[in-house]
Amino acid sequence: MSVILHIETATKNCSVSIGKSGVIIALKELYSEKFSHSEHLHDFIKEVLEEAQIEITSLNAVAVSKGPGSFTGLRIGVAAAKGICFALNLPLIAVNSLQILSEKYKSRNQAILFPMFDARRMEVYVMALNENKEILKPTFAEVLSAESFKEFPTNIQWIFMGEGAEKYRKVSDSPHIKYQSEIRYPSAAEMVSLAWKAFQDNNFEDLAYFEPFYLKDFYTTAKKIGE
Repeated sequence: MSVILHIETATKNCSVSIGKSGVIIALKELYSEKFSHSEHLHDFIKEVLEEAQIEITSLNAVAVSKGPGSFTGLRIGVAAAKGICFALNLPLIAVNSLQILSEKYKSRNQAILFPMFDARRMEVYVMALNENKEILKPTFAEVLSAESFKEFPTNIQWIFMGEGAEKYRKVSDSPHIKYQSEIRYPSAAEMVSLAWKAFQDNNFEDLAYFEPFYLKDFYTTAKKIGE
């Protein structure tokens, strides 16, 4: 039996969970418009360990949401994950933040899934998956217009989810698009199965060199991604 700590801080939702062999056993999360990750993350880690009645030294790995997303949120989450891994000599697992979001969609009816994070203005960070969560197009940045995603067939339903998806309503009312407005932010709850598969496959990051997947360069004079 393997125990994994999961940390998700890519958006306004600060989320931490514990999983045992792919089954979630503890979850703590808080949505905040103020990006309160720095205030709550380490307390949440302590609380889920206590809830699961597990000592931190009993962990077998740490999984972190790698991005894209908020520069500040990702930096805080990755720093915490790497710190624990360095201290306890644990492997680090990194999971795409948009892929985590897509796990909230449960239907297996044929569809193309478009999990989206808000970037700036009419831009989003997005990836495309099929109903089995197989990636059709890896993460990319898109300035939304009526021509967006034209490479995908329209005879299949498109499922838009995530905070960024609402932007597309302004440019298209196509009948093949369904908006899952209740699916807005990723959670560490949906990291459990993805991280467990990576753990079984020994799909670990180089702890010394791993950095968050920001997708775009960050400039200190610019507004932070996702804020």
